[in-house]
Amino acid sequence: MTAPGALAGPSTPSLDLGGRTALVTGAAGGIGRACALRLAAAGAKVRAVDRDARGLEELAEQSAGLPGTVEPHVLDLTDLDAAESAAAGTDVLVNNAGLQLVRPIEEFPPDTFHTVLTVMLEAPFRLIRGALPHMYGQGWGRIVNVSSVHGLRASAFKSAYVAAKHGLEGLSKTAALEGAPHGVTSNCVNPAYVRTPLVERQLADQAAAHGIPRERVLTEVLLQDSALKRLIEPHEVAEAVAYLCGPSASFVTGTSLVLDGGWTAH
Repeated sequence: MTAPGALAGPSTPSLDLGGRTALVTGAAGGIGRACALRLAAAGAKVRAVDRDARGLEELAEQSAGLPGTVEPHVLDLTDLDAAESAAAGTDVLVNNAGLQLVRPIEEFPPDTFHTVLTVMLEAPFRLIRGALPHMYGQGWGRIVNVSSVHGLRASAFKSAYVAAKHGLEGLSKTAALEGAPHGVTSNCVNPAYVRTPLVERQLADQAAAHGIPRERVLTEVLLQDSALKRLIEPHEVAEAVAYLCGPSASFVTGTSLVLDGGWTAH
């Protein structure tokens, strides 16, 4: 019931991706798994891409009974030609896969820098390139790039990750400008630290880099600039991704949806 004096408005339409094909990278765990399950819950046929075969099997088992389906697709995103081919025919593309190494620039292995940029920037470019012909042909598509607060702010000792995420922001905006006449939106989702295995592994690296005990890393390093002193849960990021795929976000493109607990408010 509408309260007296309140303005009545249309209800928010629920997300219905029945008949749509979605591709999610890094789907075996963390944010990717949450996104794959959320899109399958909305009825999508989800291509779950990861190099972790066992993790994908567990995801497929977890998705049983959802309105949509999850199809495991074992793929190493450093195989760029295979990545582009895998994206053909997709209606929704979620570029999520990532990796991290915390080291000072003068100690950062060049081969690791190259791998991070390949997986987190060049592979998304190739996946978008592979998905766009189908999206353009039908006049509808959704590209969601899981960026980071580090796509907007830098942190010490994360040269490759920060460079990749800043590049992803620019790629996403370019895709938005080119895709607009064809009914395709492109946006970034920018979480701060999420409760994922990637973040758990950072605790030891950050402890070594900053010279402090592991137990102090979470409060004194990871959450130092966040007004909300907690990690984000993967399902919260998945809901932001789902919003950008839904009808209420049809006019949202070329932007970054920030979920950083107030980090960038400083």
